[in-house]
Amino acid sequence: MLKKETLNFISSVAANNNREWFAINKASYEDAKADALVLVESIMAELAKIDPLISANADPKKHLMRIYRDVRFSKNKDPYKNNFGIWFSAKGKGGNEPGYYLHIQPGKSFLAGGYWMPDAAHLKLIRQEIDYNISAFKEVVESETFTTTFKLGRDNALKNAPKGYNPEDPNIEFLKLKSFEASKPIKDSDFLKTSIVENIVADCKTIYPLVAFLRNAINS
Repeated sequence: MLKKETLNFISSVAANNNREWFAINKASYEDAKADALVLVESIMAELAKIDPLISANADPKKHLMRIYRDVRFSKNKDPYKNNFGIWFSAKGKGGNEPGYYLHIQPGKSFLAGGYWMPDAAHLKLIRQEIDYNISAFKEVVESETFTTTFKLGRDNALKNAPKGYNPEDPNIEFLKLKSFEASKPIKDSDFLKTSIVENIVADCKTIYPLVAFLRNAINS
């Protein structure tokens, strides 16, 4: 679980996104970060029992993303993120691969899993795998367990059929996807409950078959 102070700190960053305020409140940031790392470590210990590529002994810091924003090429010059982002995968943060993402932002928190915007080479391999093994893919994303909990994202999709695929293919909507991730919202109050780790890991178990399918696609 998280401390209420951690969620309050994240909200405060959004309201005071400047270096002067952050410097004054650096101790509060370190406390919130430490609290988030405890949550990361607890999730990793249980997630490793479900996903063999997740190490229970990995450094939690390799999964918690930096709060500092890279503003060099962004119109938004806010120096800090208004959330804690946590990425669980074989390589940890920065890994270009399928995995699980926990987004902690008061009022906008969510859990997601899959592969967000794979590079061109991986995208090609994933589409090939979906085309060759559509029944296996649909068994994952159309199962009652999956659809009851998660929603497969379709925002990042081509308007037309990708090159080399028949527009009349009955499964063309899956092949048009450029991103393969599913997500579900999390209430702020859920983070304050002792059951939060159990619930997150249970949801990761539901989405693991999608992660495994995507891993197999890019590694086969």
